[in-house]
Amino acid sequence: MRAVIAAAIVAVSASLPAVAQESSAAANVVVTTGEAVVQRPPDRAFVTIASEARARNPRDAQRQNADAMNAVRDRLTQAGVGKDAVRTVGVYLQQEFDFQQGRRIPREWVARNTIEVRIDDLARAGEVLDLAVQGGAASIGGIRFDLRDRAAAEREALRLAVADARARAEAAASGAGRAIDRIVKIEDARDIAIVQPRPM
Repeated sequence: MRAVIAAAIVAVSASLPAVAQESSAAANVVVTTGEAVVQRPPDRAFVTIASEARARNPRDAQRQNADAMNAVRDRLTQAGVGKDAVRTVGVYLQQEFDFQQGRRIPREWVARNTIEVRIDDLARAGEVLDLAVQGGAASIGGIRFDLRDRAAAEREALRLAVADARARAEAAASGAGRAIDRIVKIEDARDIAIVQPRPM
C-alpha cells in the first residue's frame, strides 16, 4: 500500500524594503502561495461491518439482528478490539415488498446494523476481519487508512508549505532586483487533506 498523504496550501505576504519613488505600501508587498505534501505510512485502519436479519415482523427482525451484531462484537472483543474502537454508524429497518400485476405484496422485514471498527495494529487487520465473518457479519465494507497522529503530519505539511511560499517570494523579489525584508502575513488556506492510499 502507498503512504497516507497530508497536503497543505498557504498564502504568504512578504514585505520588501521601501524605495523612494514608491508611495504605496501595497507596492512593497509580494504575495505568494506555497504548497507541500507529506507522505507517511498508514498505521491505523477503519472498516465497516454490518449484520443483517430477516423476519416476518419487525420486532423479530430487530431481535435477531441485535443477536447477530452482539456475536460479531464478542468476536472483536476476543481479538483485542476495545469498546472505544467500535462505534455504530447506521441502523436500518424496513419491510420488503414484491410487485405483482401492479400490486405491492408485503414480504419480510429486514433489520441491519452497521458499525465502524478502528484497527490500530494493521498486521492484525486480516485476523480481525476473519473473526467478524466467523461471528456472523453479513458484509464488510472497504478499509480506509489513516494516521494515529494526523495532527503531526498536518503541522509538518503547513511548515513546509510556509517555507515553500517564502522561497517563492524570495525568488520573485530576486527576479525584480529586490530582497525580502520580512513576512507580514500568513494565511492558512485550510486546504489540508488526507489522501487514502491505494493498493499497489
